[in-house]
Amino acid sequence: MRIISYNVNGIRAAVKKGFIDWLKSDPADVICLQETKATEHDLNLEEIRKLGYYDYWFSAEKKGYSGVAVFTKIKPDNVIKGNGHAASDSEGRVIQLQFGELLLINAYFPSGTSGDERQEFKMKWLAELMTYLKSTRKKHKKIILCGDYNIAHNEIDIHDPKGNKNSTGFLPEERKWMDEFFAAGWIDTFRTIHPEPHRYSWWSQRFPSVRLNNKGWRIDYINVTDELQTEIQEADIYPDVKHSDHCPVYLKLSN
Repeated sequence: MRIISYNVNGIRAAVKKGFIDWLKSDPADVICLQETKATEHDLNLEEIRKLGYYDYWFSAEKKGYSGVAVFTKIKPDNVIKGNGHAASDSEGRVIQLQFGELLLINAYFPSGTSGDERQEFKMKWLAELMTYLKSTRKKHKKIILCGDYNIAHNEIDIHDPKGNKNSTGFLPEERKWMDEFFAAGWIDTFRTIHPEPHRYSWWSQRFPSVRLNNKGWRIDYINVTDELQTEIQEADIYPDVKHSDHCPVYLKLSN
């Protein structure tokens, strides 16, 4: 199974930048999208479906905001929209697909960049997600959690750790959440294969030179439970794919 996680920063804008042509290159079997900013009715899906993808959407109640979707060539046994937390579900932040004994969770974590209120929402959201994941692991052993986490975990994951020590997305409490997450039996699939620095998945759009000079953050992840560790075959980041201020991240599992 080949999996991609990709914050498209608006699926309609991404399509205008060549997203469909990229899909035609068969980049993965399962493509998890975040920040779609649309519903399935806002897009002509015929061309995507002709490529062999089933599509599943969970959009925010607010138009043009947030939202997740999954395009998959492997038909899931079950699809669950949301995770039962009302504030999160109203913003369309989590969709889950079951493939046999494998559970895939596609999540768009809150950013916290618009002020203290949203940062508080983010920290509450993280706490609720941790509780949800612990509960879910009692039922499912093989889980993939992917998405835009809006957190750079370690100094290696951000181009300027000192300058961003007080920035949301690299705050001590957010990084501590990541520490606890990985300590609870999750694996950072990219880092198991790529220990090298300067590998990022998001670049600020404020200055065009930022991406050109690779002054980025690694805030997009595909993580798996310990039970899937032996099935990790490949993991990568694709900075040359440019439909968004993020780029796709990739994982290949043996099953």
